[in-house]
Amino acid sequence: MKSFEGDFYRLVELLKKREPFAFNRFSDGELYILQNKELILDAQQVKVGEKATKGLYKEEDFKRFHPAEHSFHRDRLVDAFRFKTRNYFKGLSCRCCVGEENFRWQLEFHGGPDDNFTWANLLVNGNYAKFIREMYPLFNNYKTVVVCNDKASLSMFPFVVRDFRVGYNAMVNDYGLIERMRQWIVENRIEGHLFLFSASSFSKLAIHQLYEHCGQNTYIDIGTTLNPFMNMRLDRAYLKSFWLGTRNADINKICIW
Repeated sequence: MKSFEGDFYRLVELLKKREPFAFNRFSDGELYILQNKELILDAQQVKVGEKATKGLYKEEDFKRFHPAEHSFHRDRLVDAFRFKTRNYFKGLSCRCCVGEENFRWQLEFHGGPDDNFTWANLLVNGNYAKFIREMYPLFNNYKTVVVCNDKASLSMFPFVVRDFRVGYNAMVNDYGLIERMRQWIVENRIEGHLFLFSASSFSKLAIHQLYEHCGQNTYIDIGTTLNPFMNMRLDRAYLKSFWLGTRNADINKICIW
């Protein structure tokens, strides 16, 4: 029986043992791209397939996927989603967040079960307090590389030895950065480092390709979990609840499988 808390501590133990792994998250945005639906997230509109509503996103969160234009990048996302190897953990959008039909679609599209399936929300909601208090301190034990938006500040992270920056719609516009990162790892013989990704859908492609070719390091998609330390917006419900005391059920939510 899978456990939301148990899977979290599985990653914590790997960090403590310094055993390399990758945690790659496929949230609802990636789900829609995998389903080959047009996706637009910006200040003017939020569009998924044929459904559109008023926009509410800030510039650093803008995302645009057009099936006809971006098939190459979707194919790389499919590669990341279907990749299987030791300690490559794939976080799926759970049924309590995207519904039974979408949850089942992911399993069928993947082509079968994977022992390393876990939750896309593994570091947030009911696990976020544990992430801050028990996982985040472990980052100090590593030489850490951060991949994040070019607007983010890293001044509060003394453990960071290198950063790579991305901009708008990074999965498409910054795709070439993956190869530059790979070359940096190879040329500098980088091993035993921790790579933290806060770069939207770009993170999924980069984590897959870097772990496949440079598996002596650990790669974690941290999403927006460290926004309070990076001078980024606290616009997610779990962040507002934990840091600002806003009443929201998400901070206690235990996602189901």
